[in-house]
Amino acid sequence: MITYLDFERPVADLNTKIKELRAMEKTGGSVDISDEISRLQLKSETVLKQIYENLLPSQKTQVARHPQRPHCLDYISTWCPDFVPLAGDRNFAEDDAIIGGIATFHGRSVMILGHEKGHDLETRLKHNFGMGKPEGYRKAVRLMQMADRFKMPIITLIDTPGAYPGIGAEERGQAEAIAQATRACFAVAVPIVSVVIGEGGSGGAVSLAVADYVMMPEYAMYSVISPEGCASILWRDAGKSADAANALKLTANDLKELGVIDEIIPEPMGGAHRDKAGFIKTVGEYVNTNLSRLSATPYHTLKQQRRDKYMMMGAMA
Repeated sequence: MITYLDFERPVADLNTKIKELRAMEKTGGSVDISDEISRLQLKSETVLKQIYENLLPSQKTQVARHPQRPHCLDYISTWCPDFVPLAGDRNFAEDDAIIGGIATFHGRSVMILGHEKGHDLETRLKHNFGMGKPEGYRKAVRLMQMADRFKMPIITLIDTPGAYPGIGAEERGQAEAIAQATRACFAVAVPIVSVVIGEGGSGGAVSLAVADYVMMPEYAMYSVISPEGCASILWRDAGKSADAANALKLTANDLKELGVIDEIIPEPMGGAHRDKAGFIKTVGEYVNTNLSRLSATPYHTLKQQRRDKYMMMGAMA
């Protein structure tokens, strides 16, 4: 069952009517209602298309956070059945919010890192809703350095509202750990391809997304702060998050225009959650194409190009 967002209510109503008519049809009544079902199906598809062709940034934020949207482990389990998770920062603890490990991807050995939000209450609590702690970012540094040592390309899957802001995380050096992860992205010489698969929030996202090539699905979001956080700071009112979302330039189209990302991956009509298997396969093809292209570039050239790319962001002519 698809969970409908608030602005999808007209589609939900139509699909409820279709479901009721199909139930009537199964009872074997004498009236043929197949034409009415077909008409409503066509209308549902048309309304859905009209809605998604005119989404506001605040609505795209809701799609990016959809509870049924494919998450990091969904991609990894589909792409890499032989994935071997590697745990711990060798200093404090394991952090389940940030997943990392070695796998075979389209015939090449790779290191995969990503944020995992979880898909139900139990797994969301286990993965801390995708909010990494210092030990998670230090684990990411360790794994990136390992990948560099063994010449394995790195794939990162970004999906976090931001790094965990708890007191314990701050006491263990959250800001420093994020900075070290960002620095590690610049330091490695192997190719890095990053996909903001859902929500890219603040430094917690950037620290794994400093890549040679950054992609975003059509309805993902990527921002320095959440719309709610921005509204709370600027207007002291989280209820103005829609205004903040409009101002933050957090959509894929905005970020492509600004040069923050390199490519937009089209999503199925209505969002990735409506065809999870197909979309995961599509993203894998985009990642493979760009990894193959980047792997042909000398390592020292990749490292310098990556640095130059980010040093130019925000530069004024």
